[in-house]
This record gives sequence, C-alpha cells and structure tokens, in this order.
Amino acid sequence: MLLAAGLACVSAGSARAEPADAWSVIGQQGVVRFVMVPADQASDLAAYERQIARLCEPERTCFLNFYTNSAGVAPAMPLPDAIANEATATYRRSMKNGVQIFLWSCRLKLPGRECF
Repeated sequence: MLLAAGLACVSAGSARAEPADAWSVIGQQGVVRFVMVPADQASDLAAYERQIARLCEPERTCFLNFYTNSAGVAPAMPLPDAIANEATATYRRSMKNGVQIFLWSCRLKLPGRECF
C-alpha cells in the first residue's frame, strides 16, 4: 500500500515525456488538489510520478486526486459528475504521519494493482 510498492511497477514503454500543462490542476478543496489527466496517460505510472514531482514540494504534505474527462465537460468545483466518475488515481503524502500512498482507481482494471 506504500507508494514504493506502486512505483516499483513502472512499465518499460512509459518513458515518453508529456507537456506539463497537459496535466492541469482544476481545483482544490482544503489540502486536496484535483488534477486532470490526459486520457492516453491514465494508466501510465511514470507520467504520474513526473506530475507528483512537479506538483508536490519535497518534504511537504501533498494530497492529489487524478481524473480524466472523456466527455469534455467544463471543469468546475465541485466536480461535475462526468469528471467525478472518472477518477484514475490518488496520491497522499503526509509528513505528519510519515506515509506516502499511491492508489489506482479500480475502474482502470489494472491487473495486480491495489485500487480504490
């Protein structure tokens, strides 16, 4: 359940780079930021790792929820159902508790991966 377990499974074909602005923060509620994921990268662990490094300051608490938007609806807060129903992953790093967790959405049906 630790981030290391999820990050150890990087696939060899995921070394491509994506523009940072393709992954946009679409809102925030409290400490949780909501991030739009390009649909073609929804199951690309290396792409998530790059975005976590870009969005989370080192040694700081960071909570991210990731979503796709296949319907192309306008992002808003609270999330429209069309986006809220397309969760792809969550990332939690709590400096207070000393824990990092990355979980995939079960909706992606990634074999051998713990999911929510």
